Amino acid sequence: MRYPILLPNIFNHPFTYESDKKLKVGQYVVVPFGKSKITGIVWNEFEKNIKKDFKLKKIIKPIDTPILNISTIKFLNWFSKYNLIPLGMSLKLHLLSNNVYESLKSDVFDKYSKASKSEQFEFSEEQKKVLLKIKQNKKFFRVHLLQGTTGSGKTMIYFKSIKDKLNQGYQALILLPEIGLTYEFEKKFREFFGFNAAVWHSGISLKSKKIVWNGLASGKIKVVIGARSALFLPFKNIGEIVVDEEHDQSFKQDEGVIYNARDMAITRAKFENIPIMLVSAVPSVETYNNVKNKKYSSSRLIKRYKNAQLPNYEIINLRKNKPEKKSFISPLTKNKVLAHLKNGDQVLFFVNRRGYAPHAMCVNCIKVFSCPNCSINLVFHKRTNKLHCHYCGYKSLLDRKCTKKNFCDLVFSGPGVEKINEEINKIFPGYKSQIFSSDTMNKKSSKEVIEKITSNEINILVGTQLISKGFHFPYLNCIVVLDIDLSANGHDLRSSEKNLQLYHQLSGRAGRAGKPSKVYFQTYDLKSKTIEQITNQDPFIFLENEIKIRKKYNLPPFERFIGLILTSMNPKNLYEESLKIKEHLIKRLNCKILGPVEAPIFRIKKKYRYRILIRAKKDLSLQQKLQNALDAFKIQPGIKLAVDVDPINFN
Repeated sequence: MRYPILLPNIFNHPFTYESDKKLKVGQYVVVPFGKSKITGIVWNEFEKNIKKDFKLKKIIKPIDTPILNISTIKFLNWFSKYNLIPLGMSLKLHLLSNNVYESLKSDVFDKYSKASKSEQFEFSEEQKKVLLKIKQNKKFFRVHLLQGTTGSGKTMIYFKSIKDKLNQGYQALILLPEIGLTYEFEKKFREFFGFNAAVWHSGISLKSKKIVWNGLASGKIKVVIGARSALFLPFKNIGEIVVDEEHDQSFKQDEGVIYNARDMAITRAKFENIPIMLVSAVPSVETYNNVKNKKYSSSRLIKRYKNAQLPNYEIINLRKNKPEKKSFISPLTKNKVLAHLKNGDQVLFFVNRRGYAPHAMCVNCIKVFSCPNCSINLVFHKRTNKLHCHYCGYKSLLDRKCTKKNFCDLVFSGPGVEKINEEINKIFPGYKSQIFSSDTMNKKSSKEVIEKITSNEINILVGTQLISKGFHFPYLNCIVVLDIDLSANGHDLRSSEKNLQLYHQLSGRAGRAGKPSKVYFQTYDLKSKTIEQITNQDPFIFLENEIKIRKKYNLPPFERFIGLILTSMNPKNLYEESLKIKEHLIKRLNCKILGPVEAPIFRIKKKYRYRILIRAKKDLSLQQKLQNALDAFKIQPGIKLAVDVDPINFN
């Protein structure tokens, strides 16, 4: 018998093989491919235009593991067409290092199923009303937005919703934007459910991935907490999906296979015919618009849990209260912070820049040190005493030969978390401080550091946006925002939305245990709209205004954007090829095609980058028309084309 076998490679179709055995759609098999053996899956459609007299190779063997659900196969087919990704590359997201493993012994799943006593959580009246609303129509597909003030207990609401599904014999998926720091979330999960959730992200070992993959396929693992890639796991009987912090741009995969995990999660839920919950304090404009148009149901939590108060806000005028020379902290800010510290409060200084300083320049030759591989400045990290590129990972020592003297005499400008921490140690010498960024919090010591912060052993935190990602620090009652003037000046269409979400989340870290709290904004711009938007407790006011602006100018979600990113090591050839592609698309697509223009960061990893933007009415046939047009264009060797459907960033 003939079977269509999809393989994890760049081809957009399955290959046809023969087998004497009867196989089912979704069954994993080993087949010969070229000179090697490869794992594939029996697909639901044959390749087109196969030659009848072509000699077919035989399937080597089926693999002893549960077959893949037809709903997941349909999702992968749709995923590939929507995002213009070869079907084989979509399968690659599902397979484990291009492989599937034989079924495992049951005892390896014990830690995910053996329950201990769970803690009883007392729900408020407001939470009980929300739970009743969520329970309505929970049998079939529906998208529900759970919007709630930071600290209002949204996590416990969706935990209870998941628990109901588990009691009915289903599995569940919780997607988080930042999975590298799961310790606190896992602890909260274990306390509520009495057993461990499986964790899935790029940082876990292959052995752990093997256990989780098999446990979900066999139904022996109930819940997985995962990053974007967890969306492609082989659930046997999934009953609910939750996307926490649904607005977070980390759900967008910008390299390799480009997709938005939140949007794809909604589609997977649709194919599985199960409910999905989107959770956020400040939902995305797209989600808010769907609620407004009644495509999604919604519920809101206005009050914080146990009636804890939201922080008050105060603006510190830097024109009147200027920092001293070589300082970034105003004397007035220092006095305010000192009062909080003496009161036993934990303090957070927020500056959304890693390292010590974003610019390094020689005072002799006036050379600014930039990355040799990317059109971006190198960032000085005092912790490593090196210059770093945050795009390609290039590192350089400080010893540089100068064109005017023997060695460059470097000066560093602009504040990073390391520089602010250095200043804090000078002005608050009797207090312990800790940098909270991806450079310091992605190591094994993270668990120990978080425990110290939670118990108030660390008095002052200096953090980037990582600290806004759902952490609960009970003693944190003072936040100082140092770089509001820099972050307020964004130029992409989502800059206002991103700022509101970031600072709203950040403010929500304060006062969670019920003690009075305050957020201080250091600023030269007293008319800043950003501060006005952040300090308004109802984010829906901003979202309503943003919707009107987007509609007026036909911006997403009222029009579809598709970005084409062309890269090459030869900028002249790249530009000429970009013009040819644009002309080719103009003849075949009835829509606006803008560009080509140099990407804002023109060179990354030694490759130059041009962007073309397609603007069109929302029509599911657009992707197919674009795919046909690109298939008909023979791109030059040495030039790579990537497609970004519904782009979030335009770097």
